[in-house]
Amino acid sequence: MLEFLKARLPSLKAPAMSRTVDVGWTLDTDKAGFIWDAPTRLSRGAEPRPKHAKAVTFCPAVIDHENRMFQVNCPIDIQLRIKIDEKTKQPTLSSTAGDQSTVRPKALSQMMVMVGAKEWRHPNRPIMQIMTPYLFLADEPVYMTQMPPFVHYQNVPLPGVMIGGRLPIHVWPRPMMWAFEWFDTSRELVLRRGEPWFYVRFETHDPSRPVRLIEAEMTPDLKQYLTGLSAVTNYVNRTFSLFETAKSRRPKTLLVPKQR
Repeated sequence: MLEFLKARLPSLKAPAMSRTVDVGWTLDTDKAGFIWDAPTRLSRGAEPRPKHAKAVTFCPAVIDHENRMFQVNCPIDIQLRIKIDEKTKQPTLSSTAGDQSTVRPKALSQMMVMVGAKEWRHPNRPIMQIMTPYLFLADEPVYMTQMPPFVHYQNVPLPGVMIGGRLPIHVWPRPMMWAFEWFDTSRELVLRRGEPWFYVRFETHDPSRPVRLIEAEMTPDLKQYLTGLSAVTNYVNRTFSLFETAKSRRPKTLLVPKQR
């Protein structure tokens, strides 16, 4: 009798999860969208084939580590110098490319934001940000970490460090910023279009599941959800305290693959 009842009762097992975790990316912009490259898996470029079976290239730990990172390229050429006023301690930026700059000064100023001196981590290290339209999102718990492009070798090191961050993109899919802390203000900052700008890495409940990055549609539901988290830093500290509110107002589905 017990076996008969078990056969009749509906299964209480949770639905099987997909082997891969879908993470979406999209651009929240209404102009110059073509300058922003699609994120790609980390690429080391053309390298000679190793001659030894124990070469680093074949190390499974290295392969697994690098396969889980995605690369975002710099959208424009930047050549900047910073100067700090001795009295006011306010920083000013100037382009050292002059008339040879490929970016109009007005367009460049609209992309960049100088953080107020009172908000720096160190009194002698200015922080600037470049706004990007990149959004990453998911419909299951996924945390994303933004990191500097440490696999990419730069002939001329940057005069400071990129400031990374980690956030839950299933709850908080905010537009990405490229934040830079200027250590050596006597040197200029040079970035080149098409070169690796930053990496993103995704964490899930099951670290063995691979991530599939797909382009997402900017749906009306996603657009409306983004307005709820837009500019909240102007009103509250510790914005992570708003996660529960965001969860309660989140549509069931935010990630809709883009049809091309």
